[in-house]
Amino acid sequence: MRKLPTYLFIILTTFIFLQCEDQFVFPVKNNDASLTASEQKIASSSEIFGFKLFKKISSIQKDSNIFISPFSVSMALGMTLNGANKTTYDSIKTLLELNGLTDPEINQSYQSLINRLDNLDPNVTFNIANSIWYLNSMTFEQEFINTNKTYFNAEVTGLDFSNPSSVDIINNWVNQNTNGKINEILESIPPDAVMYLINAIYFKADWKYKFDQSLTSDGLFTTTDGSNLSCKMMVQRNNFNYFSSDLFQAVDLPYGDSLFSMTIFLPNPDKNIDEIISRLNYENWNLWLGSFNVKEGMIALPKFEISYEDSLNKVLILLGMGNAFSPSAADFTRMYTMGGIFISAVKHKTYIKVDEAGTEAAAVTSVEFSRSVSSFRMMINRPFIYIIRERTSNSILFIGTMVNPVSIN
Repeated sequence: MRKLPTYLFIILTTFIFLQCEDQFVFPVKNNDASLTASEQKIASSSEIFGFKLFKKISSIQKDSNIFISPFSVSMALGMTLNGANKTTYDSIKTLLELNGLTDPEINQSYQSLINRLDNLDPNVTFNIANSIWYLNSMTFEQEFINTNKTYFNAEVTGLDFSNPSSVDIINNWVNQNTNGKINEILESIPPDAVMYLINAIYFKADWKYKFDQSLTSDGLFTTTDGSNLSCKMMVQRNNFNYFSSDLFQAVDLPYGDSLFSMTIFLPNPDKNIDEIISRLNYENWNLWLGSFNVKEGMIALPKFEISYEDSLNKVLILLGMGNAFSPSAADFTRMYTMGGIFISAVKHKTYIKVDEAGTEAAAVTSVEFSRSVSSFRMMINRPFIYIIRERTSNSILFIGTMVNPVSIN
């Protein structure tokens, strides 16, 4: 299947409340009085973090399809925070925009968010799963384990990482918790790996107002360089929550009972998505949300299906979390009191399919921890030189090169 570039529109799937009326009404900021101050703080923090992460990735991967789940990354790093200490703790907490909250407030807010989203809309499937996989020859701090079990509903399993079946066990969990849309997060487990913290989410929802499949027809999608790609274009005329400015047109499309929605921003013909991204922040986002009004109109939206994956090491380091990746500077002693543990890889995979019926999406974020030891790894799998010598006199007895290892039976 041809992948359709998303250069000319940004899809921001937002989990925000709408009025449950049988008409298009714009989602308003949820000021539910039942939210505690810390819950309101973590809600705004997740938006700020999400835009910060998206903007940094966009600056690195220009003119590319990008589809990330800040929600999934935040969940995985939220679990990670419970094992971090000192400056490592500070850098993760700052990145997640959680300064000013205590550990109990942070964990309780994540727990509240998970519970709030669980079965929020009976017409929308949204599943959240967290897990911890650790090297069973090591003993990790029980408080770290218990905290993530209690507040993140994390499944905890000890494995022999040297056994190849461990990769299959972890990948099967990923596959199951993304409904088969992401079938693996690991290709192998490095010799120094000691733990994986993994978040998986799965989303499936029908449009509240479906597109008529009989109206879908062949269309063209114009890319950044001006070339055209063929696509299947869905069409719908209705009353939409709509907003336009000198920068873009925007429309909000609700799912299910309107408790979830997709908000699409299309740059004006003389603008581009980079100009929108440069202004995409917490303040403008909320300003734009408050500017939508119901208006009759027609939209044409391409059907598409993409898979995306990326290592987040570079972007998280650029965003200030570098000490967590440093074998000499990382401090995860609240996870493992002996120390010497650091983040060796953060992998992120996503999937999305948009058609006439609705949207199906999934995401997985894996945080790999390794042990910093004074050992090395040497894979002698390329041409090499070898010498046989007598060590007391250093007499060279044989010397050669190996470029094609031929075995003799």
